[in-house]
Amino acid sequence: MRVASSVGRLLAAGGVAAALLVGGGTAVAAPAAPDARAVSVSPYAQLRPLADLSARRLATADLVAAAKYGTGSPIDDPARERQVLDAVARQAEQIGADPETTVRIFRDQIEANKVVQRALHRRWDADPASAPTERPDLAKVREEINRVNGELVHAIAASEPARTAPYCRGLLTASTAVVVHERRLDALHAGALVRASRSVCG
Repeated sequence: MRVASSVGRLLAAGGVAAALLVGGGTAVAAPAAPDARAVSVSPYAQLRPLADLSARRLATADLVAAAKYGTGSPIDDPARERQVLDAVARQAEQIGADPETTVRIFRDQIEANKVVQRALHRRWDADPASAPTERPDLAKVREEINRVNGELVHAIAASEPARTAPYCRGLLTASTAVVVHERRLDALHAGALVRASRSVCG
């Protein structure tokens, strides 16, 4: 399956890099930024919060899926998505970050969330016994999503030097692999985390 192969490549490629960066008790420096004075933390440390916050945001997909399942509410919600994108663009402007970059990254976050929702709905349709027996309050779930969104906007802004560096992709793969391991994400959520990070670098 495509998701499984993506996760396999993530763990294979990221495992070695993650071990070098955070494992074994021996620190191995990441490539130096063009101007070390402009970066107060390492590039890896700038990217790691993005991966972790993306995973936190993806965890809400399970709750959104459960809240919508059996109600006829569509997974695609253009009005809600527009609200989210407008809100994060405003937040980015308020802290002096690039709203276009922020919106681009959040589009991937939203699409990744829907990947999880669709997969869970298919799973529950195929096996009704596995469907959730309680329906979460979607309004409360969205409050949590909004909190994570705010943190993610700041993490995007703080990681600009690392995100635009030529070595961003390798360090992002490493940080994503560590988050997958620490959060013990299954193949669905690990693959969606890769999808959520598609526009982080560059």
